[in-house]
Amino acid sequence: QVQLVESGGGLVQAGGSLRLSCAASGRYAMGWFRQAPGKEREFVAAVTRYARTTYYADSVKGRFTISRDNAKNTVYLQMNSLKPEDTAVYYCAARASLLLTTASYEYDYWGQGTQVTVSS
Repeated sequence: QVQLVESGGGLVQAGGSLRLSCAASGRYAMGWFRQAPGKEREFVAAVTRYARTTYYADSVKGRFTISRDNAKNTVYLQMNSLKPEDTAVYYCAARASLLLTTASYEYDYWGQGTQVTVSS
């Protein structure tokens, strides 16, 4: 059983930055998703097991960076130039596959989520 624990969420002003961390007890392809109130969960970013490939949603491309430190079993989401529309609960997810996917149903394990709130 893979355990995922997110941290790093909080309240930040528009234009600010936050870095989310996800401690994962295993080595998988990893993704970040988010869910705003009243909206469906949406894909944000993903990284392959050995960080050779990353993929981003268009809405965060150029502002967010996903990375991982396998020695620490941790995946990061650096979020810069934050906007109020980035406000959501952010979840990390793990997938027992070499391939990246943006589909939430293809991820096998999920963290509990961390709240990110961007004020205008």
